[in-house]
Order: sequence, then C-alpha cells, then structure tokens
Amino acid sequence: MNNARSREVRIHSLNLSAAKGTSKSPVPSLSFTLRGIEGDAHAGPGNRQVSLLGLESIRKFGKEANRTFNAGDFAENITTEGIDLYLCAPLDRFVHGSLVLEVTQIGKKCHGDQCAIFREVGKCVMPREGIFTRVVHEGKLETGQSLVYQPKTYRYMVITLSDRASAGDYEDRSGPAIAALFTNFCKQQSWQCVQEKHLIPDDPELLKNILLMAREDKTDFIFTTGGTGIGPRDFTPDVVEPMLDKAMPGVMDFVRLKYGSEKPNALLTRSLAGVTGQSLVFCLPGSERAVREYMEELIPMFRHMKHMLHGLDQH
Repeated sequence: MNNARSREVRIHSLNLSAAKGTSKSPVPSLSFTLRGIEGDAHAGPGNRQVSLLGLESIRKFGKEANRTFNAGDFAENITTEGIDLYLCAPLDRFVHGSLVLEVTQIGKKCHGDQCAIFREVGKCVMPREGIFTRVVHEGKLETGQSLVYQPKTYRYMVITLSDRASAGDYEDRSGPAIAALFTNFCKQQSWQCVQEKHLIPDDPELLKNILLMAREDKTDFIFTTGGTGIGPRDFTPDVVEPMLDKAMPGVMDFVRLKYGSEKPNALLTRSLAGVTGQSLVFCLPGSERAVREYMEELIPMFRHMKHMLHGLDQH
C-alpha cells in the first residue's frame, strides 16, 4: 500500500491498559511522549510503543470467528478505519498535528495460550494484521480525529564521475544501469523512490560538495560510479572514505573476491560501502558490466541495511 499517496485515516477508537497481556479499554484521548503513551503498560524505550489495528481487520476476523469484537480487545492502542494497515511498511508514518508515529513492525509473534482471544478462538488477528509504531514527535489524539498516512519515499542519488562522459565524448552507461536496477528493486519492494543524478568530471571538490548536500538532505542511498581504480584521476574512494561515519568493508571485499577469483583485475578496484549521516553510500567501478555485478550482490542487502540504519530489529 505504500505506493499510495498520503491519505487520511479515521481514528475509530483510542485504547489504554495499565497492564500487559490484557485487553485495552477505550478512552477519549491519548497523550504521546517519546517513551510512548502516557499511562499505557507498553510505554518505554523501544520500537513497539504504539500498536494499531484496523476496524476492517477486526470485522473480518469477527466473521471468521462468528462473534463480535470490540475496539481494544486485541490490545491495540489505536483502532483505525479507512486503510488496510497490514499493507503499510516500516518507516511509513502517521501524522496528526505535531504527533508523528513511525511504523516499525508489521504483525508480531503470536502469544498463543497467553492470549485470551487465542484460547477462545484458536487464532488471533493482531499477529497477522496489526502494526507497531514508535513516537518520533510528541502530540495528542482524540477519538474521531484523523491521522494522515504518509508512505515513505526513498530518495537515491547516482553520481557518475568521468571527464570524457561529462564532456559528451561518450555515453554514460554505468549511471543509468544503477538507476534502472535500483528502481526495479524499489518496485519489487513496493517502495516509492525519487532519483537525483549527476554526471560530473573527475573533480574531487565537486564530488565532495555533492556528497555534503546529499548527506544534509538525508538522501537514503548514494551511488557513485567511476574513479575507484589506481590511475592518476581515480580519487573517488579518497574523497568518500573520510566522510563516512561507519564503513562496511566486508560488503565490497566479498564482491571483489567473488569476481576477482575469475578475473584478477577485479581485485584492483577500491570500491567501498559505508554510512554518512542517514545515507548509505556505495562507490562502484565505472564499467556497466562491473556495476551490474556489484548491484546483483548488493541489492539483497539494501532493505536490511536501511532497517538497521534506522534501528529497526527485523530478526
């Protein structure tokens, strides 16, 4: 569902309980702090501070169980109406005024016999269709108000470094290859994505300035292509490495060793990966073939990398 645009979600009920493992009772309003909901048993640090369950899911489950359930019976803090919550994704947000809730988890492990509804019915809807959020900005909610659902948009940048390509002497192929592969990955993940691209000469200061702006803008993924060799104009890793807050040497070492075992020249690339601010950075070689080889290995890691960077434990 996070391919959808922002939309309003009606608050059917706000629910609170002072003890864990019990149903929650409807209340007219809730106050949210950075530790969760004031007075709620689940308040505290962590990523499961606030739980949400859709009225649509409750009604559907009620038909399956042949009985009626009330808001709060599944220990959800917020009972919503208007969207299928379980189709949201981590890092999507719900906003009302100053209040910002960020999705951290879809569903949960079923408590089995520790859950009153499971003991009665033999199953429960919360583990399948409930979602969990953390409080990013404090605020208040009242029953009957609305939250604005804001799907996460992933911003990525592709920087091609080449004197000749930037001068128009030949076509840049590696940059568009990265963009096509990453855009396809986003489609498979149902992620919205926005691309920014740069084709620049081999200029260290220009590269550094672009990277500083990308970091300031909290661009999610930054890819460079070109300048990773040992030639006199190959400086990309030398510019990027000092800007990293955390390096991920094992990522590129793995790719180098995989392809270097068949093509020793592949070991000469100084490709690197790391984190700067809230951005993931990948310095790739300048050939289209090498870019495709690297991206094939990197793509399966992207989702987990992004979740780790934002402190989401998806194990």
